[in-house]
Amino acid sequence: MNIGQAAERSSVPAKTIRYYEEIGLIAAPPRHVNGYRDYDESRINELSFLASARRLGFSIDECRSLLSLYRDEHRASADVKAIAATHVAHIDARIADLKAMRRVIDSLAGHCHGDSRSDCSIIDGLAARAAGQPKEV
Repeated sequence: MNIGQAAERSSVPAKTIRYYEEIGLIAAPPRHVNGYRDYDESRINELSFLASARRLGFSIDECRSLLSLYRDEHRASADVKAIAATHVAHIDARIADLKAMRRVIDSLAGHCHGDSRSDCSIIDGLAARAAGQPKEV
């Protein structure tokens, strides 16, 4: 099947498929005489696998490792679990960062009058942070 059909079947945009081929994440398929790529079922399965992993936030490098393990029938599930555990730790760190950002923004917004006056605690707080002096509000 051609790249458009592969994109539709795998839920991976054609542009992304080309990118994955360019960076060596997946091998470029053979081409027909007319020059079109010829994607077989195994490539569709790999692309679908990558789409699933990317939707869960795995990085390209993590996807490269996961795809290698996906292809390896003799893989150790411990290797897969280690990648997943590392990813969960990164997600937890991002959640903590987002919660901290939310607390700061909520605090700044809570002190803003939100009226027609030009003085604004949000602007003042952001400016203080930009100058390296976190302003407590």
